[in-house]
Amino acid sequence: MWKYTGQTRPPFAHVPGPGQTSVWDFPRPPALLADSRRVVVRAGRRVIADSTRTLRVVETASPPTFYLPPDEVDSAALIAEAGSSYCEWKGRACYWSVAVPGASLLRGVAWSYPDPGPAFAAIAGWFSFYPALLHCEVAGERVRPQPGGFYGGWMTADIAGPVKGEPGTTSW
Repeated sequence: MWKYTGQTRPPFAHVPGPGQTSVWDFPRPPALLADSRRVVVRAGRRVIADSTRTLRVVETASPPTFYLPPDEVDSAALIAEAGSSYCEWKGRACYWSVAVPGASLLRGVAWSYPDPGPAFAAIAGWFSFYPALLHCEVAGERVRPQPGGFYGGWMTADIAGPVKGEPGTTSW
């Protein structure tokens, strides 16, 4: 079995094509990077968020996760959920549902870190969204959700995998 050492890509990693980045070149622990591409999040026809000043969390084996600043998110559409989870890098996450007029409540479609660890202080109060549950776009490209159901990574054409969550990745 291959074990990640941080030195080289594993033998099963896809070779990145032109304009692509391999998730195996992302760091561990994860890093926070500014991104100026336009990110739009919709629930049906309602725009929930629209920003060109996002932050991406990049981590080995996972597609990036985009975080949007609270002043560019329609906070009137968000409803706090009970419960939380814990990330060893970012800290305690809280979850959000989205209310869409004329539709049912979309539960647990977003999350945020109200008080993240020092390395991720820049995303305090910022929001990320599950592309499996909402329509998310990066620079006009429809985002595909990271496989596996639990993860919140944003798969776009500029990402080369394989990524955590795909079949056969449980031993990583």
